[in-house]
Amino acid sequence: MSYRLIRPLLFALDAERAHHLSLAALRMMPTAAALAPDPMLTTMVAGIRFPNPVGLAAGYDKDGRIAHKMHGFGFGFAELGTLTPLAQPGNPQPRLFRLVEDKAVINRFGFNNGGQGAAADRIARYRRPVGEGPVIGINIGANKDAAAAGRGIADYVMGVTCMAPLADYLTVNISSPNTPGLRALQDRSALDALLGAVMAARAPGGPPIFLKVAPDLEPADVEDIAAACIDHRVDALIVSNTTISRPALRSVHAGEAGGCRARR
Repeated sequence: MSYRLIRPLLFALDAERAHHLSLAALRMMPTAAALAPDPMLTTMVAGIRFPNPVGLAAGYDKDGRIAHKMHGFGFGFAELGTLTPLAQPGNPQPRLFRLVEDKAVINRFGFNNGGQGAAADRIARYRRPVGEGPVIGINIGANKDAAAAGRGIADYVMGVTCMAPLADYLTVNISSPNTPGLRALQDRSALDALLGAVMAARAPGGPPIFLKVAPDLEPADVEDIAAACIDHRVDALIVSNTTISRPALRSVHAGEAGGCRARR
């Protein structure tokens, strides 16, 4: 009922402004106690006990401001980020588009975030010891200039070093269509180099490493990625993101560049 009342107000605003207003509202709310878990929904992945399998995906709370509050809304986990070593503004606005007629969105944010250092300080202020409290994943990526110049692997190593002490799990995000050169890391030779460096950077006893890949893959790519993950002992795969493919869309924004997500 409350969503049906609020939705027209939010849709009257620019999509990105509505996004930031919702974050501001959540920041002002007190942190609620976690809802009582249903044992039937408890899920174990990579040694982590998730109270339920429904989580808040990365992209909403890019800078780790409200992820710790999401268990109070019934989420089994929250993943914050994507965080890059250096702060960056992302792509020029507008960069988030509602396709109301198609029940879809297109975005091309480009990893806009305040940087890992600022986020680490913020998260450390509210984070309980890893393994206690809500399950929080941290999604790491490469800065735009580093990815475009083929130096992205070093950025991921920095992300592991900086964020691992604060994360229940780390997500290595090579799935975004909005950072030039990023998806090239899904090629087998580049992926072997990336995963080798990331796994070496993780200290003994460090958090599980999840790899997030794009949905726009050929069968041969899927086989190569699966083989690389097995070879490097990656703990889990995240296999969903927005797609660069386009279904038949009717909205005036249908031709906008970026990743698309449509309700099916």
